[in-house]
Order: sequence, then C-alpha cells, then structure tokens
Amino acid sequence: MADRSRLHIWAMRAVFAALCLMVIFWRILPLSTVPRGWAGPDLITALSFAWVLRRPAYAPALLIALLVLLADLMFQRPPGLWAALVVLGCEALKARAPGLRDRGFGAEWITVAVMIGAIVIGYRLTLAVLMVPQAPLALSLMQMAMTALCYPLVVLASAMITGVRKARPGESVSGGRRFGT
Repeated sequence: MADRSRLHIWAMRAVFAALCLMVIFWRILPLSTVPRGWAGPDLITALSFAWVLRRPAYAPALLIALLVLLADLMFQRPPGLWAALVVLGCEALKARAPGLRDRGFGAEWITVAVMIGAIVIGYRLTLAVLMVPQAPLALSLMQMAMTALCYPLVVLASAMITGVRKARPGESVSGGRRFGT
C-alpha cells in the first residue's frame, strides 16, 4: 500500500514536470515573427501555486525550482531570480494552505493574486536595484493580471484533467502525514 502511494506521488510529480515542460515548449515555438503587444499569463507559476495549495507532495520545492530555473534560461530572464521568488511564494502559500482549505475558492484566489503581485513587485524591485534592463511596467502588470485571472482555469484544468483536487480533512496531503494530525 505504501509503495503504491509513493509510486502515485512520483507519477504525479512526473505529470507536473511534463505540464511545465509543455508550457515551456509552447512558449518557445516560433509561432509569430512579430513581437506581441500584450503579455500572456505565467502558466508555470499559476500551475505551481494551484498544485502546492492542493497537493504539496506532487510539487516539491526542488522540482518547482528546477523547472522555473529552466524556464528562466529558456525565456532569457535573469537566471534564478524568478525561480527563487516563485519557490518562496509556493512555500508561503503552502504554509497558508490549511487555513485556505476551510475557506471558499474566492479567498484562495485573492491570496494567490496577492502572492503573484508580491512576486512581480519583488522581481521588478530587485532588477531596478541591480540596474538590469526590464520590460515596460505595463507589460509586467498585464502579465500579473493575466496570471491571476487564469488561475481559476488552471485549477479547473488541474482538477478535471489530472485529478488534483483539494484534500478533504483526514485525507493524506503530503505523502504519509495526515491532515490535521
């Protein structure tokens, strides 16, 4: 029974990694030669937040760090900065997850939106202090808003396609430990 549970956790980690790699692959495809005037959502961040709040064992911090670092390298962002901020955001959300489980989805969505805002502000402030050229503020705010707005769709897709849902009280949340004990 324990081996089957452990195998399921590793399979879901592989699914999480595959989804993030598909997002990276989709974004680097040369679908258009003209630069876009708008910024789409950061689906890897939204996916990480959704999975961490529902099943933290499926998206461990090291896996998130490696996948977002890979995205940093592929998207030519400063390596490691966005990854570190996303991991810090995931860990902060993971600490709040038991309290959010009892509330409705609206409270979770607002908490995630605030966390996305904090990450974007921290990212831009760090780049400003280090005097690194940045994208225009409007594009950063657009990406922040789009990520927060697409979060419910990511949660819905995670539940429908991969079966990642919130744990009920008494159900195993983190691979062996029971919630509430």
